[in-house]
Amino acid sequence: MAITTAFSRLSLLIRFTPRPRPSPSSSPYTIPFFAPNPKGPKFRFRLFSMASSNDKDSPFKNPGLQAVPDEETKGYIMQQTMFRIKDPKVSLDFYSRVLGMSLLKRLDFPEMKFSLYFLGYADAASAPTNPVDRTVWTFGQKATIELTHNWGTESDPEFKGYHNGNSEPRGFGHIGITVDDTKKACERFERLGVEFVKRLDDGKMKGIAFIKDPDGYWIEIFDLQTIGKITLGAS
Repeated sequence: MAITTAFSRLSLLIRFTPRPRPSPSSSPYTIPFFAPNPKGPKFRFRLFSMASSNDKDSPFKNPGLQAVPDEETKGYIMQQTMFRIKDPKVSLDFYSRVLGMSLLKRLDFPEMKFSLYFLGYADAASAPTNPVDRTVWTFGQKATIELTHNWGTESDPEFKGYHNGNSEPRGFGHIGITVDDTKKACERFERLGVEFVKRLDDGKMKGIAFIKDPDGYWIEIFDLQTIGKITLGAS
């Protein structure tokens, strides 16, 4: 009797449904209650879906979103964002001294007259000493900046600079940097003479700042202590 009663109570929490055919678009949020016997009846118990149709981050609210990433994309990472720069001396100073990034790898292409500088927050001291191995290591780091310098632009009086994406025709917008404290970071940027697009108290979204790098690309500045409050209404 005790076993029967326990099972009856459990049945209120789970539901008995036909086992669906496997599909790449099947929801990843359904957790099987137990692994079914492939030779047995095609039924299984499952818990109620963890993802509600009212969750704005779920596939229900985002048409076109692939709920389950293709297995062949396993191991993909977001590795780099490329900016074309006028003067590497000025840009390297900004990204290393002002933003605290390290130079992970430099690649020079004399035949095509350009150089690539990869910067980021990975520990450069842990990089391999062999040049080729260091290149491979660099391309395995997440969220790096690739600065592309076409030789001669730094001294060309006719060079007018690059489009930053924030004037017509608009396209690219900005990158974002998480800091420990936005207020302290912005005070430091002020002391260093960094150009601001938006200060913390400007506009409707207070608490977030935007600065410019030497080529005019926008960089959003925020911290984890305040970003939740700032975006509460949008979440």
